[in-house]
Amino acid sequence: MIRYKFENKLDREFAAALRTRVNAYFQDNKIQRDANNKMIIKTITVLSMYLVPYFILILSGITNLWILMGLWMLLGIGKAFIGTTIMHDSIHGSYFKNKSLNNLMTFSATIVGADKLIWHIQHNVLHHTYTNIEETDEDILPRFVFRYSTNQPHKWFHRYQHIYAPFFYCVPLLEWITTKDFIKVFDYRNMGLIKKKDFPMELTKVILRKVFYWVVFLVLPVILIPIPAWITILMIFASHCISGIMLAFIFQTAHVVEPAEFFLEETEHVKHSWVVHQLKTTCNYGMDDKVLSWFLGGLNFQIEHHLFPDICHVHYPAVSKLVQQTVKEFGLPYYAFPSFGAAITSHLRHLKEMGSAKDLEVQVA
Repeated sequence: MIRYKFENKLDREFAAALRTRVNAYFQDNKIQRDANNKMIIKTITVLSMYLVPYFILILSGITNLWILMGLWMLLGIGKAFIGTTIMHDSIHGSYFKNKSLNNLMTFSATIVGADKLIWHIQHNVLHHTYTNIEETDEDILPRFVFRYSTNQPHKWFHRYQHIYAPFFYCVPLLEWITTKDFIKVFDYRNMGLIKKKDFPMELTKVILRKVFYWVVFLVLPVILIPIPAWITILMIFASHCISGIMLAFIFQTAHVVEPAEFFLEETEHVKHSWVVHQLKTTCNYGMDDKVLSWFLGGLNFQIEHHLFPDICHVHYPAVSKLVQQTVKEFGLPYYAFPSFGAAITSHLRHLKEMGSAKDLEVQVA
């Protein structure tokens, strides 16, 4: 694994100043770092967006295809928002200070088809520790059809990746609810991220959680909704496509955009601290959009999330002011787009740039 290095005392001073200011904010205002009443209300709302359509679908006996499709679309949107709010915070341990209550909230991963153990390793351990580092951050692993950085191989069809990206962004979620977690549980055992003595039990848990999701959210709708099964299956597919595209753009616009930097794993060490690395590889967007922030679980404050993943996202707008102040004083970068649309545009421009292979032309010249 790659190592971070404090190259100068500026990194140490920045990290210390930022930590002191953020801790003082919570202490002085007598605020807990975990969920508050606003988060509880949000939790009830997004769960309702997902579960209410589900129960209407399987219990109402509705046969009108337009109404059914509308319910499946709402369910897909609710699934994405559960992922960005409840699931994301709880698996980071930032929902409740009480571990038992926080663990209860991680069940939100199961009801949307993800496995909490696999997500914890891929996201918390690998992505957060090694953001945008080749071969280590699995979020930027080349999946053949995409080229995210100049460190990755170029194929002729990558010149069109900015066009076909939205269509392929449907695939990861479909893979996630079917094969991905089973493949990853073995990969992580081989990597030593799951201890061999714990593997049989962890594999059993992964299987049971996945079977629960398949039975409740895939099999039961096909059986209970009074229309041909193949139509229900197509609607389920469309629902997952909606969730997949939403989640892909929400996460990709935080790290795979023009200002963000990418690093090679082969480098002996990164010549800056982990804290500064997060600033160099992460971008915010739509910070003034309260509606966006509410639904995205603060993931548009991705810088603050990467610096303080143990803080519930409802506090990020206030924390961001402290981060911006400290970054400005120390002359460090703080990348932010004015809107979600601007971030998506930058992501697609970045894909177009990586697909053009101009970097390869420079190397040849």
